[in-house]
Amino acid sequence: MTKPLVHAPLGVREADISDRNDAARIDAFVRDHPHGTPFHLTGWSRAVARGCGQRARYLIAERASGSLAGVLPLTEMRSPLFGKALVSAGFAVDGGVLGDGVDALASGAWALAQARGCPGVELRGGAVPDGWQVDEDSYLGFARDLAADDDAELLAIPRKQRAEVRRSLGFDLEIATGSDRGMFAEHYRVYAESVRNLGTPVFPAKLFRAVADELDADILTVRHEGRAEASVLSLYHDGVVYPYWGGGTSAARALRANDRMYYALMLHARSRGMTRFDFGRSKTGTGAAAFK
Repeated sequence: MTKPLVHAPLGVREADISDRNDAARIDAFVRDHPHGTPFHLTGWSRAVARGCGQRARYLIAERASGSLAGVLPLTEMRSPLFGKALVSAGFAVDGGVLGDGVDALASGAWALAQARGCPGVELRGGAVPDGWQVDEDSYLGFARDLAADDDAELLAIPRKQRAEVRRSLGFDLEIATGSDRGMFAEHYRVYAESVRNLGTPVFPAKLFRAVADELDADILTVRHEGRAEASVLSLYHDGVVYPYWGGGTSAARALRANDRMYYALMLHARSRGMTRFDFGRSKTGTGAAAFK
């Protein structure tokens, strides 16, 4: 006769991500998990809190032995325009429940939302808790493996877009990468112009610096005649590059600077040991989705 397996209940509590030991324990769990992303790391939550003033909350599920079973980063969003919400994770394209205890962590998030006066909880990615509503139509995701070398990378780009990249290679464009103060200033000028042209809010510059301070990140900029025309801040995690905040000036289109930028980023990421390119998600039917 075999003894039936007994699954011990999980305890859910809010972790203190300002505590070095708590944060290190969570980050080790995220890095070891095959579905972990930079948005699950405690550094992302701290950066959003420091850069935008939105309060970070972080729930963890623990087994009776004390080991971590699952995690859920949360941001308490408060906006005069959009009201209040508890989001996993703030300003991220991923960061839902990671690991076991999906329903327990989701229940904990809902209880926290009620206690903080937030009318809803939004989970971005991860497993879906029982009974929760899922939106599978509003956004599209784009990710693929990086090719083995530069020529193969170019051939992996769809034909029409590959022609644009080839055209960009004919212009006198300079590629620069780094994370010094000057590159952040260049990036923010280009990013802010691009976002304003789209009519969307511009994030504060200190958010980008805070993210780079906390996570593995750098900037790649395309310059023409010494002036930055396209620039992107990318995150690196577990062999994946995430081009996250980027854009181009009004001159970038004629120079094909954005096409050159993302192709150059693929080559740069591979030189850093990355094997996958994750373009993030974009709203269905938008120009960003079509470009990707």
